[in-house]
Amino acid sequence: MKPLCLTTALPFATAEPDIDELDVRVLRGLPADAPWPEDDADKVEVMFCTHAPPNIAAFKNLRWLQIESAGFSHLFPHRLGERGVLVTNARGIFDCPIAEWNIAMMINLVRDVRTLIRHQDAGIWERSAQFTGEVRGKTVGIWGYGGIGRETARLAKTMGMTVHVLTRSGVKSRADSTFIAGTGDLDGSLPDRYFTEEETTAFLSGLDFLILALPLTTKTEGIIGEPELRTLPRGAFVLNPARGTLIREAALLAVLRDGHLGGAAIDTHYQYPLPPEHPLWAFPHVILTPHISGTSFSPNYSAGLLNIFRQNARRFAAGEPLLNVIPPDDLQ
Repeated sequence: MKPLCLTTALPFATAEPDIDELDVRVLRGLPADAPWPEDDADKVEVMFCTHAPPNIAAFKNLRWLQIESAGFSHLFPHRLGERGVLVTNARGIFDCPIAEWNIAMMINLVRDVRTLIRHQDAGIWERSAQFTGEVRGKTVGIWGYGGIGRETARLAKTMGMTVHVLTRSGVKSRADSTFIAGTGDLDGSLPDRYFTEEETTAFLSGLDFLILALPLTTKTEGIIGEPELRTLPRGAFVLNPARGTLIREAALLAVLRDGHLGGAAIDTHYQYPLPPEHPLWAFPHVILTPHISGTSFSPNYSAGLLNIFRQNARRFAAGEPLLNVIPPDDLQ
């Protein structure tokens, strides 16, 4: 008898599932916050969804939860790690679009493209050195070195940048995660230098760009405060496509107001939607995007997500280790 899987996943919104290893039942038409039917709750071993149902505790025999996102902070209230439920995410499918966002934002910031566009709108012709910066020869620091960080490193290296990485796990292979062939840094050999968490000050003090590529957990929330931001050289840039609250909001505003940072590019925010009166909108050297660096709108999203689920379904049925497993301690 095949393991029973309930799903609301986007790839099955209109198409019938063709997962041979599982008995897949698609729950269509359910509001995002609605409880899932409990008729066969004791038989459900697998779920595939964006957000876990509010009544997930009723599914006592759940063994594996596949989510559609890379971030997983929305799962914290369910304490799935304590229940022994394996949780896998969508690492891999967002690597390329978010890495491209990182490169685009670095170029936009160093050339002050935002001011150039304002000048275009106002019919202003100004040729100034502030519009002629280059990323070649600059040092980019990537805090966290999963798939997004690795693809960013690959692209940055091709553009002549020096790549520094801060990671809690050191140099390691990414063979336990999904990735697009030909992208990223599978064996972790690309960075010019690795730093440990004990070397955070040394890491930050030598950067032109800081890119956040680490997950939001109870341990990483607010990990960057004013001391960390002021350790960056004056005029450095910060990019956050990860999670807004990795940086303490008051600290970010303080270093932007007094000009310590050269600017910032922010894709993930403190409020959704970011209200029009929020002070971040007003900084001329800040680029704000509405959490679109990697989204389900991507043309490759559904196919990539389905590929991850297929691979893991085969592994689950065969009793093999799954890909993209989130460490249980990170789920608390």
